[in-house]
Amino acid sequence: MNDPDPRPLWHWPNRRHLGHFLLRGVLVGAWFGLVYGGADWITAQHDYRVRVHLDADLAVPFVPASVLGYMAIYPLFWTAPFVLHTGRELRALAATLFAVIGVAGICFLVLPAAAVFPPTPDCGRWQDLVDFAKRLALTYNFVPSLHVAMSVVCAAIYALYAGILGRVLLGLWAGVIAVSTMLLHQHYVIDVVTGMLLGMAGVRWIYCRRMLTVPPTPARRG
Repeated sequence: MNDPDPRPLWHWPNRRHLGHFLLRGVLVGAWFGLVYGGADWITAQHDYRVRVHLDADLAVPFVPASVLGYMAIYPLFWTAPFVLHTGRELRALAATLFAVIGVAGICFLVLPAAAVFPPTPDCGRWQDLVDFAKRLALTYNFVPSLHVAMSVVCAAIYALYAGILGRVLLGLWAGVIAVSTMLLHQHYVIDVVTGMLLGMAGVRWIYCRRMLTVPPTPARRG
């Protein structure tokens, strides 16, 4: 039996496909806000905290410019309708993100943590963007890093349809996001590692095994 014809990684979606993406984006965003914001609010109601950081975490330098890498998760989300060609693939991505967010929310409640980094220094020209990123991150949700988990989900799923160069670039993209969470003093090493594991587990068990009925077709070369 012949393999299916390879497809281009990038395509221009029609309005219907964009509509599917926007609808699922709104649903995932609402679920994220409920779980992430709800877990943070519940943790704020009590004083129990667990230590999830290592002493080495406190030696990680604060790099204000890393906020650019931190915010790179949003273009990664917006890439979905250009890489995923079918409504089924968009639904599978949304289902994977739903599952990952739900698991992370349980962990936030079971392992409530707190920031122990030194006070944020003056960030110069990066100040407004850093302040914005930190407001979005809220206060108590550390392990696993949902920022890392969701970026791994997106990058790993797109990589299923990419050639070698595309997979390398997507890996670098997700890697920059992961490192930025530590350089911005938003997460500890254990948060990043568990976030990566959660994201990869979501892709394997939800996207590939539960949601797709047809194996991904890698992008054609050239």
